[in-house]
Formats: sequence, structure tokens, C-alpha cells
Amino acid sequence: MRIHDWPRHERPREKLLATGAGTLSDAELLAIFLGSGLRGMDAVATARQLLATHGPLRPLMERSATELSRLPGLGPARACALSAALELGNRWLAAGLERGDALTDPASAGRYFARRLRGLPHEVFAALFLDTRHRALAFEELFRGTVDGAEVHPREIVRRALAHNAAAVIVGHNHPSGNPEPSAADRAVTTRLKQSLALVDVRLLDHFVVGDGPPVSLAARGWV
Repeated sequence: MRIHDWPRHERPREKLLATGAGTLSDAELLAIFLGSGLRGMDAVATARQLLATHGPLRPLMERSATELSRLPGLGPARACALSAALELGNRWLAAGLERGDALTDPASAGRYFARRLRGLPHEVFAALFLDTRHRALAFEELFRGTVDGAEVHPREIVRRALAHNAAAVIVGHNHPSGNPEPSAADRAVTTRLKQSLALVDVRLLDHFVVGDGPPVSLAARGWV
């Protein structure tokens, strides 16, 4: 049966228009991009096969457009559309911070760090520098490490905060293993960094750990 023959409320496009994109499954969202399926299969069945064989969603979407174009049911045009849509979503998440809006939702900073750091094969420690009204001044990747650690120097973060005339800093790093649970070392460096920044009247607002799923906020745990 073709999707066109399905009950109207079950068709992905009609469902999206009626109830919003958030109600669709990964396969239904992917099917909207595909438009049509492989021979003998509708777009949703093809999307499910793609996710089962080459997914789940995150590893599938982290492939380059060239890699996506080689997968059955995609091809260059659909692969480019998928990659472009993902990048648009990433830029939308970052837009509020990068245009200098005041940071009023702490979770948005966590999403920003996740967008910049998730999927990297090595650990990266980064900082977002803010002014007195908590508007973004700059985002910098400061330290790079291996698959299981990066050496962090609080003095360098203090130096960069002073260079940007920052009043506050949010830091974050990724765990390439995918486990976002903060380690004892993560908590220790947070304490050292908070103390070092306080010496120059700069506040450490949060430290995010990025892995699979939502980033973990050390401030929310009471560790900042």
C-alpha cells in the first residue's frame, strides 16, 4: 500500500501539519525527506530500513553528505537536503547566542555546547565568554585531548576571559565515550576554575558535559 492510500491522519506530512513535527517518529521524519521509497517499499518502510541498518538516528545523521549519498534510498539530492536541514537546525540553536542576545535560558547554553562538541572523536574543552548582561562575546575551543581526557589549565581560561573583558564564563567539554556523567576530575577542575576566575571577578556560571542525550549541567547538580 502506498502512503497516499493510508488514512489521512497516519500520513507523515499530514500528521506533521496537524500535530507538529515533534509527534513524528524518526522514520516518519526521514520519510518526508525521502519522498518515495525503494522499489516495492514506501518511504516510511525505506526510512525504517535505513535506521535499522545504518542507524540509529544520530550515527546516521553524523555521516557526511558524501557518505549519505551512497546509502540505499538516498542519493546525492536527498543526502544534500538532509545535511542542509541538519545544519539549519544547528545554526538555529546557535543563533540566539551568536547574535548577542542575553542568555536567559541556561539549557540553551547546554544545547549550544552539544552542537559544537558532540560527535568529536577526541575530548575538547571549550568556553563561552559573556558580558555583564550575559550576552555572548566569544566561544573558544581551548584544550584538545585524547579519547578519554584533556588537560585543562585554569590560568589560560582566566587569560582569555580578561582578553574578552568577560564578566562570566560557561565552560563545557565532551565525552567521546557517549557517557555524559561528570567524573571526579571534571568536578575538581570545575572547583579550581571557579576559584581562579573569582580572583579576577569573573563568575563561572556552569560546566556542561556533552555525551549522548542531553548535556549534563554541573550547576544543576550543585557542583558549581
